[in-house]
Amino acid sequence: MKLRSVLIAGVVMLTGLAAMAQDAPKFEAAIDYSYARYTASHNFASSYSLNGGGGELDYNFTKYLGIKGDFQGYGSNTQRFTAPAGSAVCPLGCSANIQGNLFTYLFGPQIGIRTGKIRPFGHVLLGGAHSNVYGNLQKTTGLVFSKAPSGNSFALAAGGGIDIAINHTGTIAFRPAEIDYLYTRFNNSASSGQNSFQYKAGVVFNF
Repeated sequence: MKLRSVLIAGVVMLTGLAAMAQDAPKFEAAIDYSYARYTASHNFASSYSLNGGGGELDYNFTKYLGIKGDFQGYGSNTQRFTAPAGSAVCPLGCSANIQGNLFTYLFGPQIGIRTGKIRPFGHVLLGGAHSNVYGNLQKTTGLVFSKAPSGNSFALAAGGGIDIAINHTGTIAFRPAEIDYLYTRFNNSASSGQNSFQYKAGVVFNF
């Protein structure tokens, strides 16, 4: 009788552990489309609309706390640049179509509810960014920077989103929206930082 009770208790415990593993995945991998409204730090062109995509990897310590790696890339975008004669950055005046891309690689903590059908989350991510826009700007127009512009920058993203489980086991989820404030710090004479908007949507796989 005692052995039977022990066996029943063991089965119940194993079932509970399996359910917990299903509800709170240890690993998550996302594939996404990404849109960035990138605000370049010069006064002669409007913001850039960039379309791209990438992926995210998450390791969850608990069903509420994890650590995330986020990797996004945006294809080359062409923007019209015009500086009038007499401006400090281009004394003789200049005008050209400038191409620029953007890549970000960010890491940091994520909090949220990683169980159930509806799974909201928020995060603060730190890392780096790469873009050729300021280098292309200097090469094409002869723009005068106070120091040579760098293609690499510190980057920060803060925001969050929501996942919706789309199968009964919860192993696949749809991410309708992840919205972030994106900050980069490409050095140039116009500004010490760039404040941008980022939107992502995609599919999440839970393991």
